[in-house]
Amino acid sequence: MAVDDLVTGDAVAVELRPASFALRAASAAIDVVSTGLLAAALVWLGLQALPGGDRATVTALVIVILACCLVVLPAGVETLSRGRSLGRLATGIRIVRDDGGAVAFRHAFVRALLGVLELYLTVGGTAAVVGLLSPRTKRLGDLVAGTFAMHERVRRPRPLALPVPEPLGEWALVADVARLPDALARRIANFLRQAPGMEPASRETVARSLADEAAAYAHPVPDAPPEAFLVGIAALRRERESRALARQSDVAARLEPVLAARRGLPHRG
Repeated sequence: MAVDDLVTGDAVAVELRPASFALRAASAAIDVVSTGLLAAALVWLGLQALPGGDRATVTALVIVILACCLVVLPAGVETLSRGRSLGRLATGIRIVRDDGGAVAFRHAFVRALLGVLELYLTVGGTAAVVGLLSPRTKRLGDLVAGTFAMHERVRRPRPLALPVPEPLGEWALVADVARLPDALARRIANFLRQAPGMEPASRETVARSLADEAAAYAHPVPDAPPEAFLVGIAALRRERESRALARQSDVAARLEPVLAARRGLPHRG
């Protein structure tokens, strides 16, 4: 599953991982079954409370219960839980706006209203077709409301602490890999983590492909095997990021006494 980079107004890239079709289908199935059971229980309780009710009263009662269970309740739960439901809690996904923010009642209401058509009247067929055709596995309600399902349970990547290969020691002293895109750097890191378990032919092919992409952002390009080149790039970026974090920590430590002294001053805003 691809990762979307959302760039905020502060020029900060936020990784948003759309939920897969399988996760969305499992989540919808759990929600549909739980909603159906709740609606059936409420209808049964209502009929027990109105044993002598006429047909019009029973029909109105069923309509009200279905409207509450299929539209009002899902919209309310999604709004109060900020995009979650019983099925989404079980599968680790959450509904967010296209800009990554939390959904409001209007988003949840539109999704719930169209969900009656997608999930119940067409037995999930409409949602499945639209989701398969959408890059973010959006259903019709998401397209209208401007939302999508984000996968929250992401595995924490294993730390990649590979040193610069010995033959590339002199190259590492003068190399510049600052222009390497973050997305490509993540792909290189993922490959280096998975490389030991790959078939030799596939490993060499993927390494060569990534090295060709990275060569456009590295200067100079060393005369080295593709995988060794990728290891050198990953090591240089790790060292650069470590130095940047160390500088930030040093600046924060030097500013802490000044900030602490000003905390007691009145706000002049």
